[in-house]
Amino acid sequence: MTQKVRVQAFVDGFNLYHAIADLHRNHLKWVNLWSLITTFTDPAQHELRDVFYFSAFATWLPSQLARHRKYVEALKAHGVTPVMGQFKAKDRSCKACGHSWTGHEEKETDVNIALWILREAYKDNFDEAFIVSRDSDLTPVVRMVAAEFPLKSIKIVSPPNARHSKEMAQIVGDKKLASIKVIHLERSLLPATILSPDTGLPLVHRPVEYDPPNA
Repeated sequence: MTQKVRVQAFVDGFNLYHAIADLHRNHLKWVNLWSLITTFTDPAQHELRDVFYFSAFATWLPSQLARHRKYVEALKAHGVTPVMGQFKAKDRSCKACGHSWTGHEEKETDVNIALWILREAYKDNFDEAFIVSRDSDLTPVVRMVAAEFPLKSIKIVSPPNARHSKEMAQIVGDKKLASIKVIHLERSLLPATILSPDTGLPLVHRPVEYDPPNA
């Protein structure tokens, strides 16, 4: 019996979120990442071991924070492992008018993705890694895995309507490129009510902002 290819997926949460937001279909943000990744696997050949979701909570935005927390809980209930970074507050000012304000800059996500890919590679936990991102900042880790683990492969999955990073594409080759389509998102949505995998009781209800158009 042929051994299946062990797959782990590493999802750049912000990269995917902003690409979906650009579609102006908010209900697509309530996407089940585990189901989405299986779209790009063949159950006869692949075994999806883990899906890691990398993001950070915008703690200064109460409504967005509440929705994001619900989404993370929903993902966890469906087998996804969240790896959360943080935002760093930064003082900003306008040289022209002198106005100053506090901005926020997302930190750690790219580093976390790179570290987790390398950690899982060194632990030999995957044969093929799926990276859902078009961020060229991940090029160094793709290059390192290709050099240090020549028997492992990497597939780059671009967010909807986003071109692949040229740098990463050159390393993995055209046959290891895939793209998320709207139909993939539509077919991978989470249910309106998420049940606890432990108790079977309601755990999370879908935010009304993410209700489908005809719900």
